[in-house]
Amino acid sequence: MYGLVDCNNFYVSCERAFQPRLLGRPVVVLSNNDGCIISRSQEAKDLGLKMGEPYFQVKPVLLRHGVQVCSSNYALYGDMSRRVMHYLASVAPEIEIYSIDECFLDLHGLEPYCGEFTQLAAEWRRQIGRRTHIPVCIGLAPTKTLAKLANRLAKKQPGGSGVLCLDSPERRQWALEHTPVEDVWGIGGQYGRKLHEQGIRTAAELAAQSESWARKQLGGVVGARLVRELQGRPCQGLLPSEDGSLSRKSIACTRSFGEPLSDFADLSAAVAHFTSRAAEKLRRQGSAASVLTVLLSKNRFGPEPPPHSRTAVLTLPTATSDTGELLRHARAGLRRIWEPGTVYKKAGVLLDGLETAGQQQLLLFEPNEQAERRAQLMADLDKINQRFGAGAVRFAAALPQKGTYVLPWVGQSQFQTPAYTTVWEDLLCIRG
Repeated sequence: MYGLVDCNNFYVSCERAFQPRLLGRPVVVLSNNDGCIISRSQEAKDLGLKMGEPYFQVKPVLLRHGVQVCSSNYALYGDMSRRVMHYLASVAPEIEIYSIDECFLDLHGLEPYCGEFTQLAAEWRRQIGRRTHIPVCIGLAPTKTLAKLANRLAKKQPGGSGVLCLDSPERRQWALEHTPVEDVWGIGGQYGRKLHEQGIRTAAELAAQSESWARKQLGGVVGARLVRELQGRPCQGLLPSEDGSLSRKSIACTRSFGEPLSDFADLSAAVAHFTSRAAEKLRRQGSAASVLTVLLSKNRFGPEPPPHSRTAVLTLPTATSDTGELLRHARAGLRRIWEPGTVYKKAGVLLDGLETAGQQQLLLFEPNEQAERRAQLMADLDKINQRFGAGAVRFAAALPQKGTYVLPWVGQSQFQTPAYTTVWEDLLCIRG
C-alpha cells in the first residue's frame, strides 16, 4: 500500500498557521516580485480567482472582496515543509518527498502492526495539524498513481475526513469512474484531448484498455505502466533516497526584478547573485554541474514583440560547484544574449548535467592540488555564511555598481510576513 500526503493550499496554510485571523477569509499568496497568484485559499477560489493571474490585473477584484494578499515567504514555507516531512519520516518505513507540499509513503509491511489504514492515516493527519497547523489530505492505494488519484478525491469531499483508502476493487472502480481522464497523474491536457477524441473520458475507461493499446497511444512503456498502475498493479516504487530527501536533477535560481534593468553592469551583478545562490544549493546536495544556462526576459505584457526571452546554454569543460568558475561562464553567457538598449524584467541561471562532486572527470592538465584548494575555499565560504547569515561573504561580481548599496534586482515584497521560524528577530512574542 502506498500513501500520498498533500498539504492543502500550502503557502496560504503556512500564513494562516501564524495568523489565525485569516481563517475563513479569502487569502492569496503572490510569486516573486509580487507578480502573480501562486496559492489560494478555498474562499479565494470560490471568488473565481485563478492560479497564475497577474496581481495588477486582479487587484480591483481583491480590493472589492477584501482578499488578504501575502508576498511569498519561502524561508517560512521551506521550514514548515521540513517539519511536516520530518514527522512523516518518523511514522512511515520509507518516504519520497515529491515536492514542497507532497510526500509519497511506502506502507508495505505495516498491515500486521498498524491495523486499519484509514484510522492510521487519520491519526497522522491529526498529528500534523497539531504539530504544524497545516491541514493535509491523504490518499491510500496499492499504486502511486492510484494514491495520487485518491488524494485528489479526498480533497473534493465536502466535510469529509480528508482520508480516502482504495483498498478494495469496488472502491477503486468508484474512484476511477469519478475521475476525468485528464486529471490522471501523467496524462495532462494534451493527452487528455487525444483520449477524449477516442471516446475515453474517465480514468475507468483508460484503465480498461490493454497494455498494447497503451504502448501505442501513450508513449510506449510509460503508457503501459500508467494503465497497469490504474489497474492496481504497482510498476513504480519510491525513488531511492537514504535520508528521505531527493537530490535535485537540476537547480535553478530565477527572479523578476524589482525595477526594469538595461545596463549590462546591473544585469551582470544580478546574474552573478543568482549564480552564487544556485552554486550554494549545488554544494549543499554534494553535486557538480556540467551545463549552465543563462536566461534574460523582457516584459511579456509590454509593447515589444516576442520572443520575450533569450537563453544561452554553455557546456562546461568539467563539472564544477566552484562559484568563481560558474560566475566566469555565466558572465560569458550573459554577453551572448544581452542587447544594448533593451529593457529586461527577469533573469536567471539553471545548472544542469549534475554529477556527484568529487567523482567528476577532471581536466588532464589541471593540477589536482588547485582543485582541492578551491573546494576547501568553497566549503569555508559556506561555513561562514551559515554562521553569520546568507551573503555575509560574497563575490565582488554579485555586488551592485560602485557607489550604491541598493540591489536593483531585488523584487518587490510589500506584503511579506515575518520568517516566524528561522529568524530570531521574527519570533512571535507571547505576553502573559
